[in-house]
Amino acid sequence: MKNPLAILITIVACSISIPILISIVSYDGIEATASVKEQTIEEIKPTLESRDKVKEIINYETINKKSPTISVYNHNIGKNQQLDMEEYLCGVLAGEMSAEFNLEALKAQAVAARTFVMYKEGKGKQSKHKNAIVCTDFRHCQEYKSYDELKKKNGEEWMKNSYSKIQQAVQETKGHIIVYNDEPILTLYFSTSSGKTENSEEVFSAAYPYLKSVDSPYDKDYSPKYVSTLKITNQDFVKAFNSAYSDIQLSENDLNSQIEILDRSDGGSVEIIKIGNKKIKGTDVRQILSLNSANFDIEFKEDYLDIVIKGYGHGVGMSQWGAEGMAEEGYQYYEILSHYYTGTKIKDLY
Repeated sequence: MKNPLAILITIVACSISIPILISIVSYDGIEATASVKEQTIEEIKPTLESRDKVKEIINYETINKKSPTISVYNHNIGKNQQLDMEEYLCGVLAGEMSAEFNLEALKAQAVAARTFVMYKEGKGKQSKHKNAIVCTDFRHCQEYKSYDELKKKNGEEWMKNSYSKIQQAVQETKGHIIVYNDEPILTLYFSTSSGKTENSEEVFSAAYPYLKSVDSPYDKDYSPKYVSTLKITNQDFVKAFNSAYSDIQLSENDLNSQIEILDRSDGGSVEIIKIGNKKIKGTDVRQILSLNSANFDIEFKEDYLDIVIKGYGHGVGMSQWGAEGMAEEGYQYYEILSHYYTGTKIKDLY
């Protein structure tokens, strides 16, 4: 028979060590499990956030009719042309927006361009275009380039890759227009905002409820035209305004004391500026000095001025580079249009 004392000592030692071992193993297991759970949550968290950010894709394609034929005055050849609306829009997109833009931005531009035509038709303004609804001159309507013009200018490869993308943007928005109170709107658009768009009445005098100043935050990050600077000598500055206003009193010396910005629009553009003895509209200054926009500041140097300009274009309606930024950030074309054209809806005509 074994030593009873040794057996007793062994039993006591086991009774003490086993719970300790169980505790250690259990603690390690709990730590490991907690670590796994914590890691899993961290891994899942971005997925949950991404899922929350997923937006419902709205399909506005409710009607499937043949696209209409429209009369377009081609100012280059001095003739009216009968064009399929969608074919015409491909030529407009190629002229008005880079094919390198995000597809959603191109789709927004396609809808804006289509709406512009329907607005012109609805307002009965054909007489200004020699019995055509619109013309091909961007200074009056929308720029348009025919398929043959684009092919000759850009080559086969561009037509295969870029023009096909433009066609896709037009096809995927077939018949879609922007309406306010169920009527086509005047879809003004421009290149680059200064961070905010402009109220239409502050630029063109006429007020439209859907052409209101809105934030356009992505231009700064995406547009190469967001900021520009015009360096002009005091002499040339004075000469420019002397040519524009024969009765202006302006001296090359101490221009700082002769120039003052008096008022700005909601979008930041210069409304009224005092130059010499004249109070001048910012839009007029833009025209006189060929500035990219009417949103500018003036830095006075010893014998010259630095005019720092923000944005490119009139600033009313949709910023094309702002639309590109929104598209790159994941917005759909109808969200872009809803943002820039206040209180509007999308309607499918055909």
